[in-house]
Amino acid sequence: MTLMSRFLVVTALVCAPLFSLAHAQDAKPSITPAAAAQGKTLTVFAAASMKNALDEANAAFTAKTGVKVTSSYAASSALAKQLEQGAPADAFISADTDWMNYSIGKKTINESTRVNLLGNKIVLIAPKDSKLANVTIGKGFDLAKLAGDGKIATGDVKAVPVGKYAKAALEKLGSWQAAEPKFAMAESVRAALALVSRGEAVLGIVYETDAKVDPGVKIIGAFPADSHPAIIYPVAATVTAKPDSAPYLAFLRSAAAKSIFEKYGFTFLIKSTS
Repeated sequence: MTLMSRFLVVTALVCAPLFSLAHAQDAKPSITPAAAAQGKTLTVFAAASMKNALDEANAAFTAKTGVKVTSSYAASSALAKQLEQGAPADAFISADTDWMNYSIGKKTINESTRVNLLGNKIVLIAPKDSKLANVTIGKGFDLAKLAGDGKIATGDVKAVPVGKYAKAALEKLGSWQAAEPKFAMAESVRAALALVSRGEAVLGIVYETDAKVDPGVKIIGAFPADSHPAIIYPVAATVTAKPDSAPYLAFLRSAAAKSIFEKYGFTFLIKSTS
């Protein structure tokens, strides 16, 4: 081997590891969008009646994007007041339009992001072992007589959406005045549902979606849709929302979310996106 050949071999042996190291340092691992989003979180304030369906929708969003969603569930009135007091949240889902309008008026909601997303129904429930069944609800419906000496549970009629819908329906049907003294007003629809499920109230007025997820109760009657204002769930980003709130709200409008919400009994009010 000539002196020149030896020089070229030695040079190759020395430079090859350095060349490989340089390329290894330049190479960047492939990162999926979900992996890149690890550590990102969103906080959503949502009406208590959304819990089961929204928990599943949030899990699907996290699986798709890697962004974790933490939901705080309560009566829409309580959540709107918390937002007004500066509680941190990225999105708000109300069980009626009044409390969303209230929050917009208080400048806590980005109005341009608002969508009337879901619909629901109110029903009359009883404990699962109750002898009551197949109650026809219409004009002149005697709810007080049906309850007997027992209590009727619903949300606070002055603030909690389900209670407001219940009172409106009973007033239109001519049943409110006689039944009012028998009402046990709860802080949320889920609290009212629990009173019936535990047998502490003989009847309750809740959303159909809530009644369907509690095995301790049964639906014994449905209120006519024209007996109360339409039950609408608006959703919107807050004025302090993080950038990831935009894809989250987009996901809630998607076909994937639609199938989840409809599975739990909600009506999807908009045309879903892909």
